[in-house]
Amino acid sequence: MVSWEGGFPEDGFPEDRRPPRKGHRMVALPVVDHAAVFAAVPAPCLVLDPRLTIVEVNEAYLDVTGRRREELLGRPFFAAFPPNPADPEADGVESLRTSFDRVRALRVRDAMAVHKYDIPLASSPGAFEERWWSPVNTPVLDERGEVRWIIHRVEDATAFVRAVVPPRDHADPAQAMAAELYARGRELQRLNEELRKAHAEERHLALTLQNAMLYTPDLRRHHDLALRYRPAASSLNVCGDWYDVADVSGDRLAAAVGDVVGHGLEAALIMGMLRSALSAAIRASQGPAYALEALDMYAESVEGALGTTAVKILVDKRSHMIVYSSAGHPPPVLLHADGSCDLLDQATDPPLGAWTASVPRSQAVTGYKPGDALLLYTDGLIERRGEDIDVGLARLTGALARCADRTVERMADTVLERLGVAQGARDDVALLVLAL
Repeated sequence: MVSWEGGFPEDGFPEDRRPPRKGHRMVALPVVDHAAVFAAVPAPCLVLDPRLTIVEVNEAYLDVTGRRREELLGRPFFAAFPPNPADPEADGVESLRTSFDRVRALRVRDAMAVHKYDIPLASSPGAFEERWWSPVNTPVLDERGEVRWIIHRVEDATAFVRAVVPPRDHADPAQAMAAELYARGRELQRLNEELRKAHAEERHLALTLQNAMLYTPDLRRHHDLALRYRPAASSLNVCGDWYDVADVSGDRLAAAVGDVVGHGLEAALIMGMLRSALSAAIRASQGPAYALEALDMYAESVEGALGTTAVKILVDKRSHMIVYSSAGHPPPVLLHADGSCDLLDQATDPPLGAWTASVPRSQAVTGYKPGDALLLYTDGLIERRGEDIDVGLARLTGALARCADRTVERMADTVLERLGVAQGARDDVALLVLAL
């Protein structure tokens, strides 16, 4: 019997599952039994949770390992397949740990070269069988972009390796050449793993630095805002974009985003200095425009700071007013409860270093209603190569119009997803969503 999902359009058939027309008739699409498909996949596969516990296994994996489902389900992967203590050359366990760590940290697929990974014999406790595996580990992400499952697929290359790697004293020239090529490949693999480990260590240090520079105690006191940071896809996970929130008084809250020219560690260091200076300036000035003027003067003494863009806002919760000023930055968006949007673009001046010091920076004021939301962001969210910025702004406001009733956390994730930058983009992205 064929099962069907949904119905016809007039019965509420989901748009993304709407079946094709054949003349004037509607042909419903059969529901795919994903469990049956997974079980029948010819490649050996496991599904792991983020703690590397085995939660599903297909028939091909059971066949190639000689296991039963009940022996594997619910067990930690490395408890089910521990290292062979008698064979120091079987380095597959450590390499696989590194691969899993990389998938969980970077949320990207990781394909591994052939590794020697001996597996314990179910029929003889303590004994191991030589195996050569070529694994591919693929993350399955949840709606927040975090790793929910890991699909672990392997190809058993044991027979191939035994065929092309003869004993060391084998006289056949072709097989000897194959053995030499294999040995060189193993050495390149070892060097590649060392480079990956070095990169992982460098990335960890970079992330620690970035998190330290973006931290402020005032952020911990606010549950009505969401913050997102996505570095450029080609960067080391550090960038020159920033966000900041500061409690100016009991009824007034200041927020800012900014964007230093360039990427990488140098831009991040400049970002840290400018962010701290602007955060201090708003506490000691009469408003956002004055704070940006002070930052202008400070930027003159910081190499690489000129050309930075920033926007500063001050929210007065008692009067329900927003005061804002921008130094060459894309306009904040005020989202109303009915889904309509206002661009705060009435006080935009040139970036840092391009403003005449004798002329005061402009400042504007607008009102809001409780239930509205305010978005501050950097240009990586909306700008695309070869496209006018107005197109990106229209794309942003269009996405916001459909999520006005969502929490700030869901709104932030929805915006990143609908603008196609949830997993990073060509440019850095910083996003701040504040419930008013």
